[in-house]
Amino acid sequence: MKVLETSIKDLFIIEPRVFGDDRGYFFEPYNQTVFNDIFGHIQWVQDNESKSKFGVVRGLHFQKPPFAQTKLVRCIVGEVFDVAVDCRKGSPTFGQSFGVNLSGENKRQLLIPKGFAHGFAVLSPEAIFAYKVDNVYNAPSEGGIFWNDPALNIQWPLDLVQANLSPKDLILETFKNSDLPF
Repeated sequence: MKVLETSIKDLFIIEPRVFGDDRGYFFEPYNQTVFNDIFGHIQWVQDNESKSKFGVVRGLHFQKPPFAQTKLVRCIVGEVFDVAVDCRKGSPTFGQSFGVNLSGENKRQLLIPKGFAHGFAVLSPEAIFAYKVDNVYNAPSEGGIFWNDPALNIQWPLDLVQANLSPKDLILETFKNSDLPF
C-alpha cells in the first residue's frame, strides 16, 4: 500500500497494490496489520455503502462528538469526486478543503480523521461508494455544511444544474453559520 500526504495534515490518500492479469485483478482494500503499522490502531465498527446516479451530491456531513467519526472511504464502482473539509478549530488548515477523484478503476481510498466534514459528487452514470467508520451513527449528532458554500471555494466538477441533493442536504448551513463542535 502506498500512502500519499495531502495538503491537509492527517488527511491521506491510500493507493493499494493491485495485482492484475488477463483474468482480472486482486487487491486488499484493507489489511488491519499493515494499516495499524502505518496509522496506529483504529477500531472500525461499521461499514456503510451507497449507490447513487450521476450528479448526486451527498454531504458535506459530519458527526458531532462524542460520535465523531474517522472514515476510510472508497468508490467500488464508477467514479466520484470526494471532498473533505477541515473543521478542526485551531488547525492551520481550518476551513480548507481537499478533493480527489476516487473510482473503481483507480481503487484509491481517502482516510478522513475526526473533525472533518465529508461529501462526494457522482461523476459516472452510477457509483457504489463504501466506507468504514470508527464510531456508530447517531442521528442527533449529525451535522453538515452546504456543499456549494462559496466561502469554501470547492472546485466541484459539476454545475448547479447537474447537482442532485437530498432535501436534508439542500438546507444545510454555510461553513460560517455551521455549529462546528471540533
